[in-house]
Amino acid sequence: MDSRSHTPVTAALRLCLHALLTGLLALVAVRAVGEGAPHAGAVVALTLVTAGVYGAGALAGRPGPARATSVQPEGRARALAASMRPGTRAAALWLAALCALWLGLLVLSPDALWVAFPLYFLQLHLLPTRWGVPAVVVTAAAAITSFVVHRQEIAPGAFIGPLLGAAVAIATVLGYDALFRESERRRELIVELVATRAELAEAERTAGTLAERERLAREIHDTLAQGLSSIQLLLRAAERTLPGDAPAAAHVRAAREAAQANLAEARSFVRALTPPDLEHGSLAAALERLCARTTGPDLTVRFAVSGTPVELPTPYEVALLRTAQSALANTVRHARAGRAEITLSFMDTSVALDVVDDGQGFEPSGAPVAERGDGGFGLPAMRSRAATLGGTLSVESAPGQGTALAVTLPLAGPRRSQERAA
Repeated sequence: MDSRSHTPVTAALRLCLHALLTGLLALVAVRAVGEGAPHAGAVVALTLVTAGVYGAGALAGRPGPARATSVQPEGRARALAASMRPGTRAAALWLAALCALWLGLLVLSPDALWVAFPLYFLQLHLLPTRWGVPAVVVTAAAAITSFVVHRQEIAPGAFIGPLLGAAVAIATVLGYDALFRESERRRELIVELVATRAELAEAERTAGTLAERERLAREIHDTLAQGLSSIQLLLRAAERTLPGDAPAAAHVRAAREAAQANLAEARSFVRALTPPDLEHGSLAAALERLCARTTGPDLTVRFAVSGTPVELPTPYEVALLRTAQSALANTVRHARAGRAEITLSFMDTSVALDVVDDGQGFEPSGAPVAERGDGGFGLPAMRSRAATLGGTLSVESAPGQGTALAVTLPLAGPRRSQERAA
């Protein structure tokens, strides 16, 4: 028996049951010998056999896996039963042998009536409820019949005692079952809460890592990469104005090559820190995958590209992708929309991202999202991101009329040439 699967309370209950059955069997044998019963030798022999069968079953018992791990429909996960049964079939045969030996004792001695009380608990623990309760009733009837046959009289105590013991045993075991099921439900809930907390912590760490990667990529691109690109352009211009045999020409050329090498290194850092959705394709492909992931039974999201696509700087791609992700997240959580569309438009001097849904809408002139109590900061973050890149964010919405969000980033001719050179 693996005692680690039982609490101190259940271990004490098992010991009490063992002591009760052993004591009652000893009482039957002692009274048969002390009173000089006609079959005293047979009674003693039968009590010893009963005690041996019970002890062998108790020592050979092993906890059942179903009782230790989950709540079964009939609530049979009891530690007492698990501690004494090697298996369901073997436990039933062991219990049948004990009951048969007890019936033999009932025939020989009226004192065997008291052994019925520990048998009640064994029957209720080892048998399903649909069989355990009838077995207890039959055992009580056998005890009452034995008393009447041996005493040759009908007394109220002969009926009340066994029936009251059976009722107490049934109430105790069923109550224990209910408590055990409740304990298992609480344990499973705690396990689920712990797992959910770990998942949330992991998600927060992932989000923090991605945000930091994005910030570093933007900072490197906007500072180091742009600075090195400007230095390279200025050195190239200086190299063209210097005569070929000028002493400073070699130094200017070496400085330009060093700036070019460091610019390539900075670009590799930016590419390594690019968001995962942009690592395996263009912005359009990332937005298309985002729409496919968001589409579900209650929401259909479509994606379209307008104009001639051009290569965008990494900060632009990151800003547009994050804006689309945040806008769709708001649509899923708050809009109750059935359809949404994302359009990426390339124009001569700007690039625009439009997110439109047919949801319940809201009043844009009302309180900011952060002040409405839902804990969201989506629109302020999107507006700040667009302003950082010199762009604008506009929101058109009304209650019951859906929402249209548009972010526009400038791509002026000199700006685009400079970004491409970077």
